[in-house]
Amino acid sequence: MKTPREVYAAYKTMSALQLHQLRVAAVGKLICDGFTKSINTRDVVLACLFHDMGNILKFNLTYFPEFLKPQGLEFWETVKAEYKEKYGADQHEASKQIAREIGLSGAVVEIIDAIGFSNVEPALAGNSFENKICVYADSRVGPHGVLTLMERFADGRKRYLARGVTNDHGKEITVQRDTFEALTESAQKMEKQIFASAKIKPEDINDTSVALLVEELWEYPVA
Repeated sequence: MKTPREVYAAYKTMSALQLHQLRVAAVGKLICDGFTKSINTRDVVLACLFHDMGNILKFNLTYFPEFLKPQGLEFWETVKAEYKEKYGADQHEASKQIAREIGLSGAVVEIIDAIGFSNVEPALAGNSFENKICVYADSRVGPHGVLTLMERFADGRKRYLARGVTNDHGKEITVQRDTFEALTESAQKMEKQIFASAKIKPEDINDTSVALLVEELWEYPVA
């Protein structure tokens, strides 16, 4: 029986990325454990634990230099190159390929495919609470820990808009800003949708409540 600890080691997953996925899974499990509707908790936890396995492909490895320790930049550049050679340049496709390699079900792979900022609106409109909870859980965890939904989107908005290219009139940045505001509004609606059927509240999800579950999830049975 594989565990996240063993899978992360086998795939040379960065420590920061390991912790991010564990925190997201902990948020997802907290919600599922207090959810009043029928929910497949195992699918939620597994999807969250491995949803970003290919994300090294999109990383600017100099952005958070503290995340490169102790191996250093050269080591992680080599790992990134290995991932690109094996899985291609698309981090989402890489994550799905890895999910299949480690034996996750088709249902879990579909949930992994649904996670991400850009998928907030489809998750909100859909009927799958597994998708909603996973997208929401990912939206509550930043690079350094658990945030409120609005803190997370404020941080994401700053980085999202910073990547934009503008013309002399700022047209591109306006489009991106409008898009991001719509995503934020949809995420708030989804939060209300989820917690209308939960015994816990959004503020019950924090670094302290998540930390206890993270320790358990290192050894969660995978396949």
